[in-house]
Amino acid sequence: MKKFRRCQRILILSLLSVSVIAPIIFVSHKLKVLTAIGRKDSIEDLSSIKYRTDILRLNAVGKENVEELEEPTHLVFEDKDFLSAVNLIFKKNNSSEESIAAEDISNVFERNVSGTNHERREYQKFQHEEISSVAGEEEKFNQTMVPHAHIKSQPHRMSNENIEETKREESSKSAARNGQNVHSQSRKELKLRIKEMERAIGEFTKDSDLSRSALQKMRYMESSLSKASRVFPDCSAMAAMLRAMTSTAEEQVRSRRNEVDYLVHLAARTTPKGLHCLSMRLTAQFFALQPEERKFPAVKNANDPEFYHYAVLSDNVLACAVVVNSTVSTSTEPEKIVFHVVTNSLNLPAISMWFLLNPPGKATIQIQSIDSFKWLSKDNNWMKGHSSDPRFTSELNHLRFHLPDVFPALNKIVLFDHDVVVQRDLTRLWKTNMKGKVIGVVESCREHEASFHRIDMLINFSDPFVAKKFDGSACAWAFGMNLFDLKEWRRQNLTAIYLKYLQMGSKRPLWTAGSLPLGWVTFYKKTVALDRQWHVFGLGYDSGVEQGDIEKAAVIHYDGVRKPWLDIAVGRYKGYWSKFVKYDHPHLQQCNLHG
Repeated sequence: MKKFRRCQRILILSLLSVSVIAPIIFVSHKLKVLTAIGRKDSIEDLSSIKYRTDILRLNAVGKENVEELEEPTHLVFEDKDFLSAVNLIFKKNNSSEESIAAEDISNVFERNVSGTNHERREYQKFQHEEISSVAGEEEKFNQTMVPHAHIKSQPHRMSNENIEETKREESSKSAARNGQNVHSQSRKELKLRIKEMERAIGEFTKDSDLSRSALQKMRYMESSLSKASRVFPDCSAMAAMLRAMTSTAEEQVRSRRNEVDYLVHLAARTTPKGLHCLSMRLTAQFFALQPEERKFPAVKNANDPEFYHYAVLSDNVLACAVVVNSTVSTSTEPEKIVFHVVTNSLNLPAISMWFLLNPPGKATIQIQSIDSFKWLSKDNNWMKGHSSDPRFTSELNHLRFHLPDVFPALNKIVLFDHDVVVQRDLTRLWKTNMKGKVIGVVESCREHEASFHRIDMLINFSDPFVAKKFDGSACAWAFGMNLFDLKEWRRQNLTAIYLKYLQMGSKRPLWTAGSLPLGWVTFYKKTVALDRQWHVFGLGYDSGVEQGDIEKAAVIHYDGVRKPWLDIAVGRYKGYWSKFVKYDHPHLQQCNLHG
């Protein structure tokens, strides 16, 4: 019995020993294997950053003497460091020489980063994050590339062919990215050089005017073209790219020009705030006067044919003031001048008040309203359906064809547009031999000038009646400053001819909207050409009128949309108009109208 118990006790102790000792042996063996593998992987990864040991050492040394709160050490690795580590893992074999070398590198690194346990933990954490982020990035660019963790756990499964293919794909992608960068830089450089050459060429018109800076820009351009020839060896591809760039630039220019034209015409149709303010102030002041205070002196001269009669048809207070002021101030006989201003009933009080406050010296002035002409037909508004521009649809603009009825007692009259400035005495103009014609005009048929016109530009010669009645190559002329023989006009009954053409044009498109083409057909072969120095036009748009021609002209005309009282006026021409404006007048000051 005692022997049985002894055997039983020995058996129990044996099983207990086996159950205790066997796990210890098994676990120690596993730990040895895992430690060897993990150390080799860590050594291979850390060998790629062996050039950063000095930085890590400095970080460790720098933190030994710091008593304040320590921040985690920031280690920055580039993609190339991780890729080199991956390549080392791919090329890894089990030779003892490489293991020894890896151990040496690991020892060196451990010595460099052995500042504190905290730093080692931070580095291990950063290593894990770096590997994960770069692995994800590599997977984005190359779907055939496996995550780094998988490579580390199974490096022996990657064949040499896959490794080489991965290298080739990475190098080709890198070359493509570099090529795109080079092409982009070359295009930017070419654009810059082209702009520089355009500015240099635009500033000079002769070879002798080229400065050293322009020649230097030419040398820069040659250098840029030489670089481009190396970057773009295929000339056809380069030409296609340049054509595409040119087409895009031209389309942008056309779009911007259309926008500018629209905005300019919109500005030309609107009344500036300052002019509206001036008109309102003058109107209020006019109605504050007594009826006897609203009358002008010397009205008896208005119908005397022995005087020099000038007329302007306008609804613009400031424009009328400039026309009257410039005509009277440049005349050698201002006492013989009678100025007729015809406007509409809305602007009659403002214009009347202006000339009551600013009488034109010794000259006589008469202000009339178009609504006072009861004989004027109100059926002439058909042109409002042909154009939205009030400059063409205004009744004042067409009143010029009724001058014999407006001034029945006169034999001659000079008609001004309200956008003119008189610079010379006009006495000699009244002595012009009319040769049996009705209207004295300055012709505009010089082809080299911007104001060149032929009557077929605004008249529809595809219509049989027009083609039979008129000559399409006939020289055109301009309104703005015209001498009319009213006596001959009445004899030839030209107002009836005008009304006939007006009705014909309302039924079919014979000419464009406006009074100018109607004037060409109404006064066809009834004009006498005046010397060009009497009337220079084209200042209402950038026509390149020479300063010498402007200085010698008796009358300058701001025909076009860029009127001198608008902000869109051509700057180099505006001074000729501004010098006849009384900007020191209280009303102009109050309405913020300045030169």
